[in-house]
Amino acid sequence: MNYKKTLIIAEAGVNHNGEIKNAFALIDAAANAGADLVKFQSFKAINLVTQDASKAEYQKKTTDSSESQFEMIKRLELSYEDHVKLENHCNKKEIGFFSTGFDIDSIDMLMEFKLSHIKIPSGEINNLPYLRHIAGKKKPVIMSTGMANMEEIRDALRALVDAGLDKRDLCILHCNTQYPTPMEDVNLKAMLTIKEQFDVEVGYSDHTMGIEIPIAAVALGAKVIEKHITLDRNMIGPDHSSSLEPVEFKDMVKSIRNIEKSLGDGIKRPSASEIKNIPIIRKSIVASMPIKKGDRLSSMNIAIKRPGTGLSPMKWDDLLGLPAKKDFKIDDLIEL
Repeated sequence: MNYKKTLIIAEAGVNHNGEIKNAFALIDAAANAGADLVKFQSFKAINLVTQDASKAEYQKKTTDSSESQFEMIKRLELSYEDHVKLENHCNKKEIGFFSTGFDIDSIDMLMEFKLSHIKIPSGEINNLPYLRHIAGKKKPVIMSTGMANMEEIRDALRALVDAGLDKRDLCILHCNTQYPTPMEDVNLKAMLTIKEQFDVEVGYSDHTMGIEIPIAAVALGAKVIEKHITLDRNMIGPDHSSSLEPVEFKDMVKSIRNIEKSLGDGIKRPSASEIKNIPIIRKSIVASMPIKKGDRLSSMNIAIKRPGTGLSPMKWDDLLGLPAKKDFKIDDLIEL
């Protein structure tokens, strides 16, 4: 994948709380913030989780602790008709529609929409039939790696490539699945290890509080940033508390775009904005006292002062001992 700029994904996820009006509002917020894609989650609870599976600890804290994971997920399902409405609203707001399919049926359903990528969530990285199915779709893939070690990433990559995915069409996201992720558990340098070990494009899916870690990831070379967005962090639901509110998300996007501009091309040279400062800030060799034509130049009668419009001080040694070609007054620029 050839990323001309960082692909910024606003992860709406299930922060719509099962209400299409909330989903529309999340699309509006993501578009206003300048995100490239707004991503939802597509699943059928019956395909995803057993009836008695328990919730993660962070989910128990942010949702009704008496309901099962199945009951929670069932409430958050989006129908095919919902997906159509969401894609249409994205088109109207000129932001890319995206969704993570958590099961094979949902992946197949999503292929009916104009998705630029397929997203593999962290929990499916060891789901061999699922990985093979995705590879067969011949679309660029973004794969999150929360909870995975390097060997598991290698196995998933091998499964995708063996099933027909071109490795050049894969971006691997470093990720931590704890909501929110403690700063000491981010381990952002692991993103660089993934890039080095597997020779793929890399990015970062963030679940920390705040915006500084995604910005740092871009500075380190992330090509994709994924971050949760919510209408209100105080809403009831599994992911709201560790999501960014619209104004914060907009600040993150602005910061990332500034970081991209600041990285440049890596060639050290005067920038267009500072060239005008060279004659003002640099220095030249000048007369420190009146010098008559023929006098020998020495450290006693020449000095180094601003402006930088004359001979460079790097010529100092070349001047010492030479006869002056003309008379110089104090502070005159020395000429050869």
